[in-house]
Amino acid sequence: MTLSADQPEPSSPACLAHEAEEAYMGYATREEIAAFLNELLEAERAGTGVALKSAEAATGTPFADLLRDVHRDEARWCAMLLKQLKVLGAPASARIGAFQGKAMAIEALPERIAFLNRGQGWVVRKLREMLPKVRDDALHRDLAEMLQGHKVNIARASTALDALDGL
Repeated sequence: MTLSADQPEPSSPACLAHEAEEAYMGYATREEIAAFLNELLEAERAGTGVALKSAEAATGTPFADLLRDVHRDEARWCAMLLKQLKVLGAPASARIGAFQGKAMAIEALPERIAFLNRGQGWVVRKLREMLPKVRDDALHRDLAEMLQGHKVNIARASTALDALDGL
């Protein structure tokens, strides 16, 4: 087919959309994903430390099992984030988020758990913002599972704190 000077050049076929760059298609770039995963990793490390130390302090209280479960989940998410960073070929941050120091400065266990819950809520918000931008199916699945796990822990902590208020 010959095009004349006044005819527009045909656009690329839709079947080539899968070859477009992530940013062009509205997805996060590899660099954005790596930065996001590292931000979450630092936060999850902080949450792991807070949950572990708080579980030790909560021995014999209604919060002990909850905090042990949160610790186990936070450690699981750290491992998943490290795995996904490795898949990306991106270096993993070795830092622990400032959240840990702030949370551990709260002496009263119920207030610390409420603060931990707000931190879990921050992770939920970040995941909700990023999930629509994640093109990789395996990473999307892992992050969606992480989101669900955090929502469950928030609900459990809220229920435990509400029960304490009712006493």
